[in-house]
Amino acid sequence: MHRQVAKDVRGRKQAPATLEIGAGNLNHLRYEPAAIRYDVVESITALAENSSYRSRVTNVYADPADIRGERYDRIISIAAFEHYVNLPDVVSTCAALLTPGGQLRVAIPSEGTILWTLGWKLTTGLEFRRRYGLDYGVLMRHEHVNTAAEIEAVLRATFASVRRSVFGISAGLSFYQFFECRFTS
Repeated sequence: MHRQVAKDVRGRKQAPATLEIGAGNLNHLRYEPAAIRYDVVESITALAENSSYRSRVTNVYADPADIRGERYDRIISIAAFEHYVNLPDVVSTCAALLTPGGQLRVAIPSEGTILWTLGWKLTTGLEFRRRYGLDYGVLMRHEHVNTAAEIEAVLRATFASVRRSVFGISAGLSFYQFFECRFTS
């Protein structure tokens, strides 16, 4: 997912102004060249603040709605959109923060599809049950509040041009999905 999101800046010496949504501990930065400006949104701000990559980040925000007076050439997100209970608000805020010609690049697990479900049930799910005696599915239902199809619907309702690629045979038979969103094609 990280490589696909960073594909547009691969080989560049410098990336354009970038905002990462759901940045966690900033582990995506190893795939990015230095940027003109690299801001992040992470609700658990200590994850970003305590990262060894913190020096490469200009601003850390707890919520996309906190950003004022900034515009970005690209907004990226890796495995975060499935967690937002207010996804339409997050996507519309992203759209408002893009410069003309900018793009939103989103990688997500194919939540709600058979391959994704089998994948976690036969790996993490089994290990979690073995280790703790608990059903990992309860955690997944709490954490992944949006399916891949729901995320795609919100992106298509917001952007004029949405290009999807999958890691798998099709959207329904995939582990991960990637979306490149723009206002024009």
